[in-house]
Amino acid sequence: MTLLENVKLGVLAVAIVVGAAASSDAQGRPPMRQHTATESEPLSLVKATKTAGRNKVSISQKGSKRVITANGIPAHKVGRFPNSGNPNRIKAQSYTFTMPLTPQKTVLSTQSRMSIFGVGVNGVPFDPGAAEFWRGNPRSGWQYEALGGAVPLGLDANYAHVQPTGAYHYHGLPVGLMQQLGWSRQAESPLIGFAADGFPIYAITATVNGRVTQMTSSYRLKSGNRTGNGPTGRHDGTFVQDYRYVAGAGTLDECNGAFVKTADYPQGTYAYFLTDSFPVIPRCHKGTPDPSFQKRRPR
Repeated sequence: MTLLENVKLGVLAVAIVVGAAASSDAQGRPPMRQHTATESEPLSLVKATKTAGRNKVSISQKGSKRVITANGIPAHKVGRFPNSGNPNRIKAQSYTFTMPLTPQKTVLSTQSRMSIFGVGVNGVPFDPGAAEFWRGNPRSGWQYEALGGAVPLGLDANYAHVQPTGAYHYHGLPVGLMQQLGWSRQAESPLIGFAADGFPIYAITATVNGRVTQMTSSYRLKSGNRTGNGPTGRHDGTFVQDYRYVAGAGTLDECNGAFVKTADYPQGTYAYFLTDSFPVIPRCHKGTPDPSFQKRRPR
C-alpha cells in the first residue's frame, strides 16, 4: 500500500509517547526521549480537518538567487495539534530561504542531517529526519525513521507534524499540497518545491521518453538481522540504517534525483523526487545547500 493510499483510509492516530529524560540540557534544548522499540509499526495518521491559519509565501528573484519568504503556515488542512503523539502547537514562522537560480552539481553529495532538505512552493519545509535515536543517544548510530511507525510522532495525513518552535514541516509526501497543485499519477508532476541547493523538487512522476513514468527509489531494506551492540531484530524499516542504497535498483540516484525535462525546465535539469518508498524525501544534496536552510534550535 502506498503512502497516498494510506491517507485515504482516514485513520485517526492513536499515539503513545515513550518515556523521556527528566530535564532539558544546558542549552535549554528539549531532552532526548529514551526509545527502545525495535520493530516498525503501521502508521496511524491524524486526519487533516483543521485550518492552521493564513498562508503567506513569496517566491522572487534577487540577482543570481531565488528568495522564498514564508510564514510556514500551509493553505491546506492539517491535523489537530497538539495531539497524543506531538505536544506542539502550530505557530507562524519567519522564513527567508535563498538558493541559486542556476544550481551546480558537486563532485560529492552532501548529507542533509543538520539542515532542512528543502521547502515547498507553499513555504512549508521538507525536513525528513526525526530527532529520535536508539536509547536517546545520537552517537548510537541508530536513528529512528519518522515513517517507520516504531516511535509515534503524531503525524497528520500530510505526513507532517510540529517542532517545539511551532514549525509545521513535512516528513513524507505533502498530500494536501499535492492535491492543491493537481498532482496525478497519470500526469507529469507539478513543481512541488525547491531543495536547499536550488534544484527543483517533484513528486513521483516525470515524463521520460515521451511517457509519464513513476520515478522510484533505489533504496532497499538490508537483509537479515541487525548486528553489534545496538538494537536487535531484523532490518524492517524501524531505523534509517535498516536501508541501503542499491545503484540501479530504481530510477533514482542516492539523493532520489535524476536528470529530467519538465514543463518548468524544458531544456532539462537535475531534479529531486519525492517517492512512495524510503527515503520518500531525499536525505542528501547533489549541489551545495544554502546556509539559510540550516536548522534552528528551539529556544
